[in-house]
Amino acid sequence: MGARNSHRSPDPKSDFAALQERFQRGVLDHDDSVLADILAGPRERRDVLLAVYRHAYRARLVEIVQQDYEYLLAHIGEEAFAELAHAYVEARPSLQPNARWFSHELPEFLQETRPWRDAPELAELAALERALSDAFDAADAPVMTIERLAAIPPTEWGAVRFVPHPSAIRFDVTTNAAEIWVAHKEGREPPAARLLEVPAHLLVWREDLVPKFRILEDEEAMAWDEAVAGLPFGTICEMLAFRADPESAPTRAAVLLQGWIVSGLLKA
Repeated sequence: MGARNSHRSPDPKSDFAALQERFQRGVLDHDDSVLADILAGPRERRDVLLAVYRHAYRARLVEIVQQDYEYLLAHIGEEAFAELAHAYVEARPSLQPNARWFSHELPEFLQETRPWRDAPELAELAALERALSDAFDAADAPVMTIERLAAIPPTEWGAVRFVPHPSAIRFDVTTNAAEIWVAHKEGREPPAARLLEVPAHLLVWREDLVPKFRILEDEEAMAWDEAVAGLPFGTICEMLAFRADPESAPTRAAVLLQGWIVSGLLKA
C-alpha cells in the first residue's frame, strides 16, 4: 500500500465561508481588514465600494423599522423618525436572520434612551404597535365557544381554569398613547400627549385574523390577569365579590367571561 498523501487541497467552501465572515465583519463592525479581499473597480476605490455596502445595509434596517412602526413615524415625522431609526440601528445590531424581529426592541430603546425617554408616550405608542403586530403573527389555536363552556357540568364551574389565546397580550400605559394611535389610524389630528391620572389597562388580541385592542376597566383587568395567572373561576368570583357588591359578583364574572369568549380571547 502506498503512503497516504498528507497534503490536503484547499477547500473552496471553507475559503468562501471565511470570506463571507470577513465581509460581514466589514459591514457590521466596520472592520476594514476585508478591504484586502475587495477588487477595486476602474472608477471607485475599495474603501468607497465597502462604504456603499455599509450604507445600503443600514438603510435597509432603517426601512424595516419604518415599516414596523407606521404610526410612530406619522406621529413624530419623517426627519425625527429617521434620526431615531439610525440611532436604534447603531445601538441594537441585528442578531438573527429574520428581519421580522429586528425592530422588536424599539419600545425598550425609546424607554431607556435620551432624548426619547423624556416623552413616554413614544415608547408606549411603539409598544402598542408592536403588540398588534405580535398578535397578528401569534400561533393559531382553537378558541373557546359558548357551546364548549355549556358542556362543563355546573358542579365543576368553580374549578375551571381558562387559558388565553396565544395572540392575547395585556399591558398598561401611563399616557394617552392609545388615543394617539386611534387618531392616526383614523387619519385625524392626534391629541397632545399627556400623562393619565391612572394607568390604562390595554388588552391586544387577534380576532378573525384582525389584530385589535381595547381598554379594560379595573375590575376586568384584575379578573383577566388572575385568569391568565391560572386562578380557577370560583376564586375569581370571590375576588370580584371582595371588590364590590358580593351578590352580583357571579353575574359580573359571567358577563366578563362571555365577552372574552365572544371575542375569541380564550383557548379551547
